Amino acid sequence: MSYYPVFLDVKDRRCVVCGGGSVALRKVEALLKAGAVVTVVAPEVTPELQRMSDDKTVSLMPRAYLEGDLDGAFVVVAATDDREANRRIAGDARRHRCLVNAVDDAAASDFIVPSTVTRGELTVAVSTGGTSPALARKLRTRLEDYFGDEYAGLVQMAGDVRAELKRRGIRPGEDTWQRALALDELTALLREQRPAAARELLLHNLTEGDFE
Repeated sequence: MSYYPVFLDVKDRRCVVCGGGSVALRKVEALLKAGAVVTVVAPEVTPELQRMSDDKTVSLMPRAYLEGDLDGAFVVVAATDDREANRRIAGDARRHRCLVNAVDDAAASDFIVPSTVTRGELTVAVSTGGTSPALARKLRTRLEDYFGDEYAGLVQMAGDVRAELKRRGIRPGEDTWQRALALDELTALLREQRPAAARELLLHNLTEGDFE
């Protein structure tokens, strides 16, 4: 099955996670990182989720799920340990016109959640479409080794340079950008804590670079 890859903007939107185990915890952590307003519905939760409730990071409904819990939700995650319960929650979510992810059950889901590597504003996603989550996680680990923290600086620097050139009325084409982004050289400079030199190199490549 093929999926259309998208990134959801959940910032300040109500998202409901049904379930209180380790899988639910991972889903909650990812939603919070993206700025969502998270409600957890579960009669029992992990100590970590309980601490999040105690410090008001999430809202906790310490009881069994009820369909009304989905009122006003944008995204619903069905992460209980009961597959049939997750499917029932998914059906309720569709009636409430919510996007739903039923864990380990792609057929009952509107979307699946890939394994991701995040460095600042850079996000690299890996998915096997649910066929082999273990392989997706393995590939993510390899990408974590490849994409170091310097890539967060590279994304920010490239964005700043792009904005500066636009202010100056200079709009390099896509081919010029692709040639100018000398990743090995730029990331090496950033690893050496030389952001000014990296920025100068990128500007030079974009405005004066000889790529013949």
